[in-house]
Amino acid sequence: MNAQPDFAPQPPETATALPARYYVDTAMAAIDRRAIFDRAWQLIAHVSQLREPGDHAIADLAGLPVIAVRGADGDIRVFHNVCRHRAGPLAQCDGLAAKALRCRYHGWTYTLEGQLRSAPEMKDARDFDVAGIRLPQLAVMVWQGLVFAAVDETHAPAFEAFVEGIDARLGAERGLERYGNHHRVSYDIACNWKVYVDNYLEGYHVPHVHPGLNRLLDYRSYRTELMHWHSLQWSPLESDDSLYGNGDALYYWLWPNTMLNILPGRLQTNRVVPLGVDRCRVIFDSYYDLAGDDAKREADLAFSDEVQHEDLGICEDVQRGFASGSYVPGRLNPLRETGVHHFHELLRAAYRADAGA
Repeated sequence: MNAQPDFAPQPPETATALPARYYVDTAMAAIDRRAIFDRAWQLIAHVSQLREPGDHAIADLAGLPVIAVRGADGDIRVFHNVCRHRAGPLAQCDGLAAKALRCRYHGWTYTLEGQLRSAPEMKDARDFDVAGIRLPQLAVMVWQGLVFAAVDETHAPAFEAFVEGIDARLGAERGLERYGNHHRVSYDIACNWKVYVDNYLEGYHVPHVHPGLNRLLDYRSYRTELMHWHSLQWSPLESDDSLYGNGDALYYWLWPNTMLNILPGRLQTNRVVPLGVDRCRVIFDSYYDLAGDDAKREADLAFSDEVQHEDLGICEDVQRGFASGSYVPGRLNPLRETGVHHFHELLRAAYRADAGA
């Protein structure tokens, strides 16, 4: 793509959104993986899913299958979920208490630490050395009970800068490691992954798209706070005791595709996984107070599903608008769309670096 003028930084007071081609050009899938995802920290799982040796969770990092596993030594590692034989998967779903990682294709078996242990019927392969074969391993950080991994740690942000200020804002009473009672739901959406992130990063649409959510949040008090690698949207929350009760709603976005939705008694993480230039999967993992009641949990899951279906519809409409040939970049709202502007500036910087500009 020959579009370097689009990479220039824009001040928030005069900023426009990204051009449509960044959401519809077929070349963007490869560019986004190379320039963004491979150089970022990406969320894999919560430690409540990886309590014992052999517990494992799989994830898709913009096309790279990975598996997080707790080893016999207690450490959590993240490997490519790609057998070194002929690229079969070591696991096809999350699981508990595996004794080893066994390829689902031909049975090559690896230790929980990633070392090949056995390869059936390979005795006639000359100079085949089991000891010399290991699964490629990613850099791992466990923070607030959340497991993050980076494909290229050298070019990823320093992790301390990535999460700067969040620990202090949450405080000990809202620490995320204490949650459990995991529940997952995912949505396949016919839009570019950036459309979904754009939508998440502003409350401007809430009064128009989310009537139920709008009744819970104080739109006039809705604020966005920016750090270099993440942003926070927050609002006072007023809900019935059967749902959340009162408190603050905290919506963290972490570059490039992780969201932490923190409400009283509940942590919800969102991962936005690109599946192509015009498709993505949004994975919602919800975790609850271990002493929380089931009725609130079910009410939260139902309410979350209602909100996500509202977002799904509008995001697919926006993708069709980008693909229509009609759209030219519109001005961003300096009050309500600062999170979108912040995201687009990080995108522009990543694209500049990738282009050597």
